[in-house]
Amino acid sequence: MRNISFKTGAFLLAVNLLAISVSGQMWKVSEPENLPEKRHENAMAAANGKLYLLGGRGIRPVNEYDFKKDSWTKLSETPIEMSHFQAITFKDEIYVLGAFTGGFPHETPIPHIYIFNPVKNEWRKGSEIPENRRRGAAGAFVLNNKIYVVCGIQDGHWDGHVAWFDEYDPATGKWQILPDAPRARDHCQVAVLNDKLYAAGGRLSTARIGQVLNTTVEEVDVYDFKTGTWATMEAANNLPTLRAGNTTVVFENKLLVIGGESATQTEAHNEVEAFNPKTQKWERLPSLHQGRHGTQAVLYNKKIYIAAGSANQGNGPELNDMEILEK
Repeated sequence: MRNISFKTGAFLLAVNLLAISVSGQMWKVSEPENLPEKRHENAMAAANGKLYLLGGRGIRPVNEYDFKKDSWTKLSETPIEMSHFQAITFKDEIYVLGAFTGGFPHETPIPHIYIFNPVKNEWRKGSEIPENRRRGAAGAFVLNNKIYVVCGIQDGHWDGHVAWFDEYDPATGKWQILPDAPRARDHCQVAVLNDKLYAAGGRLSTARIGQVLNTTVEEVDVYDFKTGTWATMEAANNLPTLRAGNTTVVFENKLLVIGGESATQTEAHNEVEAFNPKTQKWERLPSLHQGRHGTQAVLYNKKIYIAAGSANQGNGPELNDMEILEK
């Protein structure tokens, strides 16, 4: 009976793994004409039919990926060091807010929005962020011509994590304070699916007491734009693989959490997990070829692109390759 039970369990495991492998999706390693600059704690965004890698530790140039030429081009450097942010595209320009500048562990929030115009290859300083709402390592997104920033941390990796939620109107330059999330988290990225904001992953970085990588957040918090209220998903739907420094993107009506870092392993995570709102369950998707954290995935033309980041927990080695998830 024990042998039968073992074989049955092994069979079911094989079926589950097979379901993953034949899902019709896989990550493809890009082989362009040249490679961008290595970087991590950076972001990536799509604008005007091209991809842009920007920011990271130190002063870095923007790298532009041209799909038609299958090559990367070096553009203008950032006006200041920009790290730990989720870039957004608004009216064909790329906005940086909720970001840090400076070195570990006391990185400081950048007090202004910075905007990159890909056509002009120019940076400009935008609106000032209210002093009492400044933080870095925050999630950011755009919805209905408004820009939103959620959670983050005020003092680098040291302390001061917040549950703040803010709305910025580029048309008027005004900031509005929205209801706090149910819990603070930093080193997080967020995404909106079906008028709901999902905050999954991240941590409570507290280098002040030597607690950083091990402070990952289990719960998934959801803001409903229709009702203007926050809720926390049931414990059964906590993030399956706990990590921070992950990237988050919507793909095929599912919320994907990709990569990240944690105290459980030296290598950056390569796991890709998807929450399906229809089934209210997490699904496992094919893993990245290369685990990475501290970068950003982009959805473009029904494919997901992810590049750069750090291969191990912490600050390196830095990467400059790109992977693509396609059907």
